[in-house]
Amino acid sequence: MDAKIREYLKQNFEVEDRVLELAQEAEKDARKVFEGIENTKQLNQLKVIKAMQNNKLSDSHFNGTTGYGYDDRGREVLDSIYAEVFKAEDALVRHQIVSGTQALALCLFGNLRPGDELAAVTGKPYDTLEEVIGIRGENCGSLKEFGVSYKQVELGADGKPDIEQISRAVTQKTKIAMIQRSRGYSWRDALCIEDIKNVIKAIKAVSSSTIIMVDNCYGEFVEEIEPVEAGADLVAGSLIKNPGGGLALTGGYIAGKKDLVEQAAYRLTSPGLGKEVGASLGNNRLMFQGLFMAPHVVAESLKGAVFCAALMERAGFETLPSVTAKRSDIIQAVKFRDEKSLIAFCQGIQKGSPVDSYVTPQPWDMPGYDSPVIMAAGAFVQGSSIELSADAPVKSPYIAYMQGGLVYEHVKLGNIIALQKLINNGIRF
Repeated sequence: MDAKIREYLKQNFEVEDRVLELAQEAEKDARKVFEGIENTKQLNQLKVIKAMQNNKLSDSHFNGTTGYGYDDRGREVLDSIYAEVFKAEDALVRHQIVSGTQALALCLFGNLRPGDELAAVTGKPYDTLEEVIGIRGENCGSLKEFGVSYKQVELGADGKPDIEQISRAVTQKTKIAMIQRSRGYSWRDALCIEDIKNVIKAIKAVSSSTIIMVDNCYGEFVEEIEPVEAGADLVAGSLIKNPGGGLALTGGYIAGKKDLVEQAAYRLTSPGLGKEVGASLGNNRLMFQGLFMAPHVVAESLKGAVFCAALMERAGFETLPSVTAKRSDIIQAVKFRDEKSLIAFCQGIQKGSPVDSYVTPQPWDMPGYDSPVIMAAGAFVQGSSIELSADAPVKSPYIAYMQGGLVYEHVKLGNIIALQKLINNGIRF
């Protein structure tokens, strides 16, 4: 670590020498992994640029429309570029999609009918989908209330998909098999593209008509190919996560087979209208530019996650993934020994943020979750998970999930301050 940087951290962020020494060693560990991340970034960046060139992206496509948004050429070109980047037949990219959860719900409600079966084949889905499916909650219009049955296949003891159990659980009746790529609030590895490919192969061997839907949140541009290239029929995610590149102010996307995307579009607007309406209101420019920046920003986030793993491991904490492990999402999990340590880490991440650094986050009963949650985020876009944040259910086994970072230097700073916060709170390691 450069002497000037070290002195600046000591004087302006009150970081002790022992923390800086650990950080310096951790960065040496992390840099061994950076080359692979940079290579993946370069390939994905070239794909995005080529897709924009092939679709003749023009300044005129940045203009917004109002009202019904008929003939919004920018909106149409954005869909085409996403479809090409994700190697899909079609895509639906809209600022009107408010979250990744809504994008996934559009896929489910658009393509499932009463009497159909939904199977989650990689364990319990992310918490916010529980009420969509009907696992919990009543009178909210869940899939269960509309007559869609549900089954769940747990992951194996090794945290990987249980191919044997999946092959038994999926039948000709299973309309959609849902795969969650990211770890969510689970102490497991994210599913790599090879894992997803194996699951899809097993399902299609049993029922070729079953729709394979992948929750791609947190996973875009982490690997060299996306789930559609592995055989998925439908993928969905949020623009305030990876593909928005930190510039999209809101929105979500769906990509996959044309008929399945169309059904999701009918759910977003109405039957008969689908993708043909929806004014872009001047949002196109940031969604195009965000996608352009996404491979670079995802790489910065990944480098920050690797540094976090290296630093926390040197401080004696258990991490997942480890420093050198293969990654398929941008999330870094760190396991703490108690509630006090968990909260201190999240508060330290907040203290290192450019926005709301003076705020001290506290656990609260957040809608959609079954326990108090602490969330640290000082983002330019509210709730943006591609910007540095850390959140955790405040319950045993006390795991914090850190993700994002528009620039590596910010993630590095946030983790250094978080480690210093742990020391200041009397936590030994």
